[in-house]
Amino acid sequence: MKYAILIGDGMADYPIPELGFKSILEAANTEYMDKLCVIGHEGLVRNIPDNLPAGSDVAALSLMGYDPGKYYTGRGPLEAANMGVMLEGEENAFRCNLVHIENGVMIDYSAGHISTEAAKTLIKYMQDKLGTDKVRFYPGMSYRHVTVIKGDFVDLKTTAPHDITNQKIGVFLPTGKGQEIIQELMFSSVPLLEKHLVNQRRAEDRKKTGNMIWLWGQGKRPQLPTFKEKFGLTGSVISAVNLIKGLGRYAGLDVIDVPGATGYIDTNYRGKAEYALRSLEKNDFVFVHVEAPDEAGHNGDIQMKKKAVEDFDYEVVGRIAEGIKKFGDYRILVLPDHPTPISLRTHTREAVPFVVAGSDIEPSGVGKFDELTVKETKNIYDQGYKLIEKFLSKEKFFI
Repeated sequence: MKYAILIGDGMADYPIPELGFKSILEAANTEYMDKLCVIGHEGLVRNIPDNLPAGSDVAALSLMGYDPGKYYTGRGPLEAANMGVMLEGEENAFRCNLVHIENGVMIDYSAGHISTEAAKTLIKYMQDKLGTDKVRFYPGMSYRHVTVIKGDFVDLKTTAPHDITNQKIGVFLPTGKGQEIIQELMFSSVPLLEKHLVNQRRAEDRKKTGNMIWLWGQGKRPQLPTFKEKFGLTGSVISAVNLIKGLGRYAGLDVIDVPGATGYIDTNYRGKAEYALRSLEKNDFVFVHVEAPDEAGHNGDIQMKKKAVEDFDYEVVGRIAEGIKKFGDYRILVLPDHPTPISLRTHTREAVPFVVAGSDIEPSGVGKFDELTVKETKNIYDQGYKLIEKFLSKEKFFI
């Protein structure tokens, strides 16, 4: 049996007035997800428990079959792992965004989706100026980076910058044990970044600058059983973002880098599908993650999100759903990890639609993949990791 889990990050949404009060999934052309609904079954699944942050880190644990209530320690450690940074002792990994602030307002959580090349220069500069034996900066991709800090931050509360777009940052600064250390680092970055040549050139080109670091999503090293220990399967993970790839490394999965995978609307969708099918030639399982719909949701861009969903459907779902058939017995699961509504521009924790199809799954005949169609389903999973456990088991999925 071959298994494929395909994630369109943040695809789920609310009814949107500009789309005739349809959601993105209702309005988009999702031919291949709809076809899977005809030959498979739909359901609802909730991947984020009430007591944990509404983020892709928590949802991703659920979607790989790990109970986040048991294994979640924070986003930072997962991202650090993909950079080869395995934490020890009192080390905490923080997600470090390059952001654009004006007059104390969070204008852009991504510094205008700064290029990886420019961002690496700035983060290396942060290491030169602010790095110590207790603080280290590691460059990642685009605006997403990691800072490792030794100390006790057990009750520190931080806020994701994409949750506070166009809001004053003062009330969202880190609070709790160790807040002075973190706030000092963040504010110390401002005069350094503002005078850096990279940002001066971006300002001349009327681009948003990375004029502050924003630290959040902290945690210590998680203790996970490997995917093979848990499910007896070999597998791989394909994503452009360090969070997903880092979780894959902790789970002992092959982490596959796809050329042209950017984590944005211009990502190499087709390449992800091709590499996924190639990986199934030697592995039992593949986990394919596409970030683009989530980024469009954070940007509040309706047409961008619609296009991202349609590209995911055609280039990823369509190609994998067809290509996986050559292996004989197979199951395929398609879903968002969480909603990222255009109207809110941030994550929410509601249940999301899923569709599962495969060689051993009886067809339901329902032909549309969206939030409205799935509302009457009896296939409801309140804990996402239990859906994955059943999906990967040898039990008959639906009767």
